[in-house]
Amino acid sequence: MRLEGAVVEADTSLGKPFVFKCSPVAGNRVYYFCAMSNQEMRRWLEVLERAVHPITPNHVWVDVTRHNSNLPPLAVKNPECLGLLNLLDKNKDTWMQYYCILKDGCLYFYSGIRSTYTVGGIYLHGYTVKEQPLGFRRSTIELKPPSEEFKVFYLCAENLNENKRWIGALKTSVGKWLPWHQALQDYMSRPPEETKM
Repeated sequence: MRLEGAVVEADTSLGKPFVFKCSPVAGNRVYYFCAMSNQEMRRWLEVLERAVHPITPNHVWVDVTRHNSNLPPLAVKNPECLGLLNLLDKNKDTWMQYYCILKDGCLYFYSGIRSTYTVGGIYLHGYTVKEQPLGFRRSTIELKPPSEEFKVFYLCAENLNENKRWIGALKTSVGKWLPWHQALQDYMSRPPEETKM
């Protein structure tokens, strides 16, 4: 459902604790949700509120990434990195191979180079990227989210050089999309001689 402009608020009309509702602008349906605690409900309301009133600069990025996810891999213009990557499925303890495109802080997954659309993607805003040994693999790419509520991803290229290429590209791509407050904080924490005009 499209959340922009929706009304999201706590609700006591059902007589149950931790209930909140969402009334989208389009249509006349109201959706009711129930959390397990007041803290969890507040967290959901906070996140939904951000989705309802997104920060203006993100509109263009969201539109572009949505557009790119509907393109075949070779139609994505000026990718930052592309090629085969294996993604660990922790539930099955297996590695699945995908053709991947990295563009503007988003990693798109395709079943193959001739696919016509993505089978998934990771919005990398706030993620940290590091090389990590895992099992029998000497080098994997760990994508760690900004919050423990989200999933940690493990990727692996075909060889060590490819892994290093992907790690560099992922770090650069994530770095371009630092939240404004974090970019400002990073700038202010530099030594004074680096910040002089």
